[in-house]
Amino acid sequence: MSHEADALGLPRGILAHHFSSLERQNEAMRLGMWLFLATEILLFAGLFTGYAVYRFQFPLAFQEASRHLNITLGTLNTVVLITSSFSVALSIFYARTDRPRAAALCLVVTLLFALAFLGVKAVEYAEHFHEHALPGKYYAYEAVKVPGAAMFYTLYFLMTGLHGVHVVAGMSVLSWLLWRTLQGRYSSRYYTGLEMGGLYWHLVDLVWIFLYPLLYLI
Repeated sequence: MSHEADALGLPRGILAHHFSSLERQNEAMRLGMWLFLATEILLFAGLFTGYAVYRFQFPLAFQEASRHLNITLGTLNTVVLITSSFSVALSIFYARTDRPRAAALCLVVTLLFALAFLGVKAVEYAEHFHEHALPGKYYAYEAVKVPGAAMFYTLYFLMTGLHGVHVVAGMSVLSWLLWRTLQGRYSSRYYTGLEMGGLYWHLVDLVWIFLYPLLYLI
């Protein structure tokens, strides 16, 4: 099974032994990734549905609580994530055009953007803890005493916290891809692994694009 990989000049281990060709392996990888992304979308869709139900029940509370979120930091994080999606797309482009150093540099930039996102989110969380704008029974925020405000912050922490977990997971994937890129594993002949990692990161970005208006702009 390794004859095709050798003929294409690919590094050892690129073509798994149970695939008859690199094309079939790439198709299987893409199908598997899209199925995985579909399950991720269903996960967040359930949270968005819960958000819609409780927002309908407590419209005033959600409106008032949203006004007290830091829209400047939320907007900054939106710009950071959108830019990181661009840099990860550039890394795939550079790998496809046989520029591994540029591809690796773009992955480093993407990881720095991800760290910046988490740092900004940590500042936001620190503000909420200081103000006691916390979920459920721990809610004691004096600025918003409307019934239902605690539910807003419960959903806020649940949705942004879960998204943060996905950011960390994405950083782990991108770090592994960076290591493989520096090893010369991706080129114009093979870049599917990098492409799959980029798809996951785009999902992380897409979820935030929905969270930002729902939480900060309502």
